[in-house]
Amino acid sequence: MLGICSTELRLLVVRPTLRYLRAWSEGRENLLLGTAAQESQLGFHLKQGRRHGLGIFQIQPHTHRQIWDIYLINQPALASKIRGLASQRDFLHHPHTELTTNLRYATAIAWLIYRAAGVDKIATNDVSTLAQLWYQHFHRGPSAHVKDFKHNYYRLVEPDNKSSAKPSLPANKKQAFKTSDCAPQYTVEKAGKLPAAEERAHSVAEPRSRSAARLHDRLRPPA
Repeated sequence: MLGICSTELRLLVVRPTLRYLRAWSEGRENLLLGTAAQESQLGFHLKQGRRHGLGIFQIQPHTHRQIWDIYLINQPALASKIRGLASQRDFLHHPHTELTTNLRYATAIAWLIYRAAGVDKIATNDVSTLAQLWYQHFHRGPSAHVKDFKHNYYRLVEPDNKSSAKPSLPANKKQAFKTSDCAPQYTVEKAGKLPAAEERAHSVAEPRSRSAARLHDRLRPPA
């Protein structure tokens, strides 16, 4: 099951959106990535069956309306910035569609759901805290739990950083963890060196005309 590459979602959507809102911190960034991982498998689902949630964060339409009618109504400057992320015309007629088609807009609304609930400072790498914040302020489903958030975070957001699931290393050996790279990994078998005669045949092609033959003889490598 594959959604959006977590590194690309982080660097190209979540981080610039939070910075645009002047709300960036690494903890907030991780919280939103973990929320997307839990809610939609990082965008594998944009609408799940009969559920009402939409987009990579599975935001429900009534929650979307509450953000505009209750939270943003008293913050015109912020409301103007959020409106600037939405489409010019379609938003007026189909505002909830932006949650599925506009990643930066959906990210901004997802952060405002947490912000409206009073979430502010967030520990950067405390996944248990991130899971609790999601469960208390964002969770709407009947079955998912904190452990599901943590599982999906480690599986999709930081698959190389499952420190709790890895055996401890000796004190004199340190293991460096790398940010997950979503680029496809290709393997190339090393080709054996061609024999000298065959290598020359590949390097100098056979001529197709008399004039080319004379040039070919001048370029032919010595035997």
